[in-house]
Amino acid sequence: MVVLNGVNLDVLDRRDPALYGGLSLSELETRIYEWGSQLGCHVRCRQTNSEGEYVEWCHDALDWADGVIVNPGAWTHYSYAIRDALEVAALPAIEVHLSDIEGREEWRRRSVIRDVCAGVVQGRGLEGYREALELLRTSLAGGR
Repeated sequence: MVVLNGVNLDVLDRRDPALYGGLSLSELETRIYEWGSQLGCHVRCRQTNSEGEYVEWCHDALDWADGVIVNPGAWTHYSYAIRDALEVAALPAIEVHLSDIEGREEWRRRSVIRDVCAGVVQGRGLEGYREALELLRTSLAGGR
């Protein structure tokens, strides 16, 4: 599995802790690796502020990953390039957001990637990544 974090998640600890949890990206990744290990999943985390690099990672995942957890950040709301890259990868994908994007500003309420994802977890804070890992693992096991 690969966890792809997008724009501005590298400064997670500088963002509003009420919305984003207050941990650094490094601390979040440590938790993701621990949760993955507990679930028996091999997980790789990546973060970039470059949309093109994010697209390349979606393409790259096709060659080695069995599923993808995506938090593109603000790109969620307008990046058809990322949406198309996820569609090309054709891997089970779970969309995750720390905050409840549907309860925020009008422009954040739209996800252009949702229709190519097998599930979504939002508004659960840092724990949402654990839920996304569990959802993806279940999806890969055929829903069992």
